[in-house]
Amino acid sequence: MLTLTVQSIASWSRFERASMLDVLSADYVRTARAKGVPRRKVIFKHAFRNALIPLLTVMALDTAFLFGGLIITETIFSISGMGSYFLESLAHGDAPALVGWTMVTATFIIGFNLLADVMYSVLDPRIRLS
Repeated sequence: MLTLTVQSIASWSRFERASMLDVLSADYVRTARAKGVPRRKVIFKHAFRNALIPLLTVMALDTAFLFGGLIITETIFSISGMGSYFLESLAHGDAPALVGWTMVTATFIIGFNLLADVMYSVLDPRIRLS
């Protein structure tokens, strides 16, 4: 899990950097700077919160895949987890186990996407839950 998390954190940081560079060149950030808002407040209040929104989507999907099990990584490191369970079930033709694995993984993906959608309203006040 640590190996998978470190890899995910590296890609998340690159994604957040690109998103932050995009947001810092937006009109509302330049307007806030022109009004004399302190740089720290512009970055954390205006830019960072808006740059987190796309990252939140990527994090939700990656976290769901971590819980669902990454088949190749578990095979390489000989870790018994959801990925190795999937491969064993596939090798033995155990259809009910494969359906169960698919349902668990799909439930994680749907659950984390729902959590990301709820978190959007926290990060962006323009988004309302109804």
